[in-house]
Amino acid sequence: MDFGLKGRVALVLGASQGLGAASAQALAAEGAHVVVAARRLDALQTVVGDIVAAGGSAEALQCDLGDAASRKVVMDWIAQTPRLDILVANSGGPKPGPAPGISSDTWRSEFESMVVGLIELIDAAVVPMRAAGFGRILAIGSSGMSIPIPHLAVSNTLRSAVGGYMKSLAEQVASDGITCNMVLPGRIETARTQQIDALTAQKLGVSVAEVHAKSAASIPAGRYGQPQELAAVVAFLASEQAAYVTGSHVRVDGGFIRNIHT
Repeated sequence: MDFGLKGRVALVLGASQGLGAASAQALAAEGAHVVVAARRLDALQTVVGDIVAAGGSAEALQCDLGDAASRKVVMDWIAQTPRLDILVANSGGPKPGPAPGISSDTWRSEFESMVVGLIELIDAAVVPMRAAGFGRILAIGSSGMSIPIPHLAVSNTLRSAVGGYMKSLAEQVASDGITCNMVLPGRIETARTQQIDALTAQKLGVSVAEVHAKSAASIPAGRYGQPQELAAVVAFLASEQAAYVTGSHVRVDGGFIRNIHT
């Protein structure tokens, strides 16, 4: 199936590794020119090199979502670029921690990057998308928005805030040809899940392999997902064929969340 992404321009945030990098690669494979953004320019250049080596088109743009001046550089780029068709709003995961007991400073700093930062760039992207009559805004959330994940209180809370904003925005821009959807990953094999498994193993006094095996056994698919599997969903939601899908939270979790509703 041709997703109609040839010649489209996509901005992917948090694209230096994991789900962001995989999403960028999937969009590039469909023919989009991908602008990858994150704090670590060296890691971004590696992602760009991989995309170009695979026959795609990409460039890097440094951005720290927690820094207002850095975000303004990206917002200025959005205002000046000839076109922007797709935005993948992805932020890094915050440090694990249970509720209660998280400091106010942590809440403020993570809110700045995970909520304020994403919303500023989402709003900036709406302007050229409205002018073109086409846009795909995709935010990467978490299965913790459906069922809170133990010891990930900050992520559970702040990604849910973004989910509320995306649902609100979807209603306002649907008639402009812009869709707004959120992809909710479950246990995907990334550096982030490896970190969480290692912390869990340390807390329980068992091996990481034991934690991984027990977690995989709780998933109906019997395994962790791969970043490319989530990225394939991102690519579809960015496609022309997904024009009537908006305001949705799409789970990519191997069947882990048993709820009928999100």
